[in-house]
Amino acid sequence: MSAQDAAIPDEVLARLRDARGFIFDMDGTLALGDRVNHGLTPLPGAVEMLAWARARGLPYLVFTNGTNRSPAHFAAVLREAGLDVPDDAMMTPASSAVVMFTRRGYKRVMVLGGDGLTGPLRAAGIEVVPPVALRAAGRLGDRGPAAVDAVLVGWFREFTLAHLEAACDAVWSGAALYSASQTPFFATAGGRALGTSRAICAMITSITGCRLTITGKPSLDALRAASARLGVPARHLVVIGDDPLLEVPMAHRGHALAIAVQTGLTGPDAYDRVPPEKRPHLHLRGIDELLSLCRAAEQQP
Repeated sequence: MSAQDAAIPDEVLARLRDARGFIFDMDGTLALGDRVNHGLTPLPGAVEMLAWARARGLPYLVFTNGTNRSPAHFAAVLREAGLDVPDDAMMTPASSAVVMFTRRGYKRVMVLGGDGLTGPLRAAGIEVVPPVALRAAGRLGDRGPAAVDAVLVGWFREFTLAHLEAACDAVWSGAALYSASQTPFFATAGGRALGTSRAICAMITSITGCRLTITGKPSLDALRAASARLGVPARHLVVIGDDPLLEVPMAHRGHALAIAVQTGLTGPDAYDRVPPEKRPHLHLRGIDELLSLCRAAEQQP
């Protein structure tokens, strides 16, 4: 339902008024930067939206699918840009991966990515294995005892054929494959930019035929990890983002309130061909319009 084109249903306004927490996307929702998240600039209303939530004691998280930085580093960059994001209010697919891997009892994980992925895993006591050949001898694809429990793929522009061989070897040996994000693009001030994890995982799954699990958005596991961090059931959360493949599907999977904005990857026609049950509850121009609605909703009896 677009706030621009039609009256907002009372049920949606009531859910917004009664919301107990927020999950905000970063790129294209709260801020825009370049292709490596440098030079972040808050979008209109973003600073004020976070201030509004904090003043009312409503917890919030900023959840990005980016993994080129650690959550704490992302939070610091956002604070430098003027956005009030404490370290513990920042999540990435590495954050939810820690929850998923700990629950599954994983001890050793091969990571195709940088410090943004490896740091949170190491901090959680998970041994990080670089993407190198796991056996000094033997043919590629020989099945043997799994040297690692999982392979996790994220932002990794340094990817080479040797890394592909190492990842496939690990999967053939029994490791599960995880991707930080399967969306092909993310929003920047210069337009959309290509991610890496989907392309890399496409090669691994094509060669090995293995299954793939996503640790970031729109995974329900990711939403559950965010919900646990906030201490708020998912059905009482508001999830806001610009990517039709990420935030809105994730919100629907957890029965949260789904809000889409047009300041990133998409425009007003982004959901025209999407079945009604999969559309956002609200499709807004930007976070500034959401702030106006939140202020209006709290005035309702």
